[in-house]
Amino acid sequence: MELTSTSYDAGQTIPTRHATHGVPGGEDLSVQLSWSGAPAGRRSFVITMIDRHPIAHGWVHWLIVDVPAGVSSLGEGISCTAAMPAGACELDSSYGRPGYGGPQPPPGSGTHEYNTTVYALDVARLGVGRTATWDEVRRAMEGHVLASDTLIGRFAG
Repeated sequence: MELTSTSYDAGQTIPTRHATHGVPGGEDLSVQLSWSGAPAGRRSFVITMIDRHPIAHGWVHWLIVDVPAGVSSLGEGISCTAAMPAGACELDSSYGRPGYGGPQPPPGSGTHEYNTTVYALDVARLGVGRTATWDEVRRAMEGHVLASDTLIGRFAG
């Protein structure tokens, strides 16, 4: 599987418009994502965007479960809109609300890496509630991941 974005290239800086409103110029606009090469037998996808910087402690910026198997992209700015694929469920980010929450690293903390991952699953529904945490989602995915790919973007505090 391969995950790409028209919003930023792998290993490059995520544009400021995708940062939270707390960042000057930030619009909290969710990034565009596309994936290809999903395995046969996939029944759904899970998508995560997590800040892996040590100071962030695995801050979850986006967590989507039950993305239908026929979907292979999410448009820029799709989070929390009617354009989100039917059946897909955006769970709470570490900001405490459902949907995308863009980068906003603490000032002086340097460059953070944002790992956006798509997981192809062999189940149509993960069976987690709307308030499930990333840890609960990860446990529910155990034994169901057929393939995954990660796209890394950077943003400096």
